[in-house]
Amino acid sequence: MSSTVGMARATETAEAMEPAVDAAAMRDVLGHFASGVVVVTARGPSGPIGFTCQSFTSLSLDPPLVSFAPSRASSTWPRIREVGTFCVNILAADQERHSAGFARSGVDKFAGVRWRPSRYGAPVLEGACAWVHCRLHSEHDGGDHTIVLGRVLELAADHSRTPLLYHRGAYELILPRPREESR
Repeated sequence: MSSTVGMARATETAEAMEPAVDAAAMRDVLGHFASGVVVVTARGPSGPIGFTCQSFTSLSLDPPLVSFAPSRASSTWPRIREVGTFCVNILAADQERHSAGFARSGVDKFAGVRWRPSRYGAPVLEGACAWVHCRLHSEHDGGDHTIVLGRVLELAADHSRTPLLYHRGAYELILPRPREESR
């Protein structure tokens, strides 16, 4: 038996002996970690498409990579995957409406939403704090989610905007702190 097969069986045995973690408890406890909210967009063959995601992070500077994790149940991510490039729009504090609107299924998510195309054609939402245009780099199994890595092609930020945060099941605001003057 190869050592890889032996390690895989040992891991499976250890996982089977671990206690089950209650999904509601996990959601409650991990909800104590504040996260930003993004809308991932692309320009599909029939028009703009997008979805809300709060599992987003910067991953690597060399090469420039970001990561997000859409649900495996998402009907939008497979359509964005087919396009191959996408824009991650980091929502601003006054964009709760976009967060809720892009999380819905079966509706025109772009109705009443102002946007412009990035150089690569994906929608950049007006008023977003920042946006990151990417090419699909890779995908990985993440249980009931897919872990997506995007190679950054272009990005920009509006430093005057404050991000929308999600914490313990609700949107939160960041209170600005006074900046120290340069000496």
